[in-house]
Amino acid sequence: MMKNSLIYGVNGPVVTVLGKTDFAMNEMVFVGEKRLLGEVIKIEDDRTVIQVYEETSGLKPGEPVYATGAPMSIMLGPGLLSNIFDGVANPLNAIRDQRGSFIPAGVRADSLDGTITRSVHMLISEGETVEGGKIFAECRETASIMHRSMVPPDVSGKVIRVVPDGEYTVHATLAVVRDSAGKDHELSLCQVWPIRTPRPMKKRLALSRPLVTGQRVIDTLFPIAKGGAAAIPGGFGTGKTMTQHQLAKWCDADIIIYIGCGERGNEMTDALTEFRELTDPRSGRPLMDRTVLIANTSNMPVAAREASIYTGITMAEYYRDMGYHVAMMADSTSRWAEAMREISGRLEEMPADEGFPAYLPSRLSEFYERAGYTENLNGTEGSVTVIGAVSPQGSDFSEPVTQNTKRFTRCFWALDKSLAYARHYPAINWTDSYSEYLGDLADWYKENVGEDFMACRGEISELLATESSLMEIVKLIGSDVLPDDQKLIIETARVIRVGFLQQNAFHADDTFVSPEKQLKMMQVILYLYHKCREILMRQVPISAILSKGLFDKLVQMKYDIPNDQLSKFDDYYRMIDEALAEPMIREAAK
Repeated sequence: MMKNSLIYGVNGPVVTVLGKTDFAMNEMVFVGEKRLLGEVIKIEDDRTVIQVYEETSGLKPGEPVYATGAPMSIMLGPGLLSNIFDGVANPLNAIRDQRGSFIPAGVRADSLDGTITRSVHMLISEGETVEGGKIFAECRETASIMHRSMVPPDVSGKVIRVVPDGEYTVHATLAVVRDSAGKDHELSLCQVWPIRTPRPMKKRLALSRPLVTGQRVIDTLFPIAKGGAAAIPGGFGTGKTMTQHQLAKWCDADIIIYIGCGERGNEMTDALTEFRELTDPRSGRPLMDRTVLIANTSNMPVAAREASIYTGITMAEYYRDMGYHVAMMADSTSRWAEAMREISGRLEEMPADEGFPAYLPSRLSEFYERAGYTENLNGTEGSVTVIGAVSPQGSDFSEPVTQNTKRFTRCFWALDKSLAYARHYPAINWTDSYSEYLGDLADWYKENVGEDFMACRGEISELLATESSLMEIVKLIGSDVLPDDQKLIIETARVIRVGFLQQNAFHADDTFVSPEKQLKMMQVILYLYHKCREILMRQVPISAILSKGLFDKLVQMKYDIPNDQLSKFDDYYRMIDEALAEPMIREAAK
């Protein structure tokens, strides 16, 4: 590392160096006497512009800038899981132990603890020919996850040396590979990868399997595929963070990457506390055993917000390459876009809509395109599912970040302020939301859940849409003028909204619901609807049906039937048949 040039100007996180330099675009540099971490973002003939990922207070003109000759990169290997990092992959726990709770500028620590030894099992032997991506060693990263160390994608050749199985640190040389040019490459448990470069894959695969979340409004009405991308837009207080926490806790991904990008510090504290206390339903271990938290709170340097998104997606791709299914939560991409807008303004670039830079759409597309279900270089299959929260000011979904995000995601879960204030969670509005994955996932639902799942789902959606139209009439002239068949639709839709779509995160049987139970709940609701519709055709008034209290009992169905006792749904069919038996119909029809 050598001294390249001197600082000429400092404008917040933007530092200018005058004169011709040897810096490369996107090169990682160290700025000033404190060696603040920065990245080259603009090069002209007579000046170079650097964005600094740390607080620049006290930085002065004339201080040196040091080149590294490498792009902005992070270290990947065992030790990422169950840890919490800042936006540029500094482990916050390690820095706290060294320097206390308040982190001074210029302080860094290795992402991976080089002092811990792990029991390594080697999977290659001397004389073997290996290609990039091949899994050459395994070690236990946490009690829940086996870490599979891979040959870097750009390395291939003949193995000339291999260590025996044993205890090794992440930096220890485990094997040596000699390429066709005669150059030797040392393999260890860790590897370095530039965060802005997507990790290579063999090919993309069709998105044909859902990410099961256990949230009925998502799994039934607006499912997301493994390897897909979804947006959760919503104003302040509509439950974006809460929804993402539920998805992180209960979705059937192997690895969770949770990024707090520009969010309040207390929210990240809550996430860290909750995740450490929560038991993983799949393993019985703490959920943090398969979770990485990246915290770039609103009081941290603004430039690091942009880096945090790329840091998280690079970690997600790394575990995907091992053959794991990864779910990445970004909360929120609006803060990331605001950071780009601030830096763009300091660079005096021409603004586009609402002051955002003209390259906002391309940056969003680059990010969401790194999601996917892939066949990896080593022949395994893995996926990265990206779920990004959007925080439009004033719940205005026409603002640029929301509109551009819709272009690059196929799943849109629109949060509704009125639902949130009515304590209806998840507050996903069923009229404004959509999922374009339904056609891709239909066969999976038919084969793994039930033949009539999609038919039930379609009828439930139709009833909700019809109710929405009818409520416009009710608001104008009241419900008394509606015919009984339309009153039945409104009553059934109420059961769907309150008894099916609304979910209680604090109830043991309602916080997570399997697709099988979701189907049985839909079937019972639709059975009651069809039964009542037949009775109405025999001139029985709707008031006689409502007096039986069946609709209110179905609202409580989600609490009354444990997740492991689905046979109890038969009791509801018997209850409906007995309440609406022939004697009742004849009596009511008189």
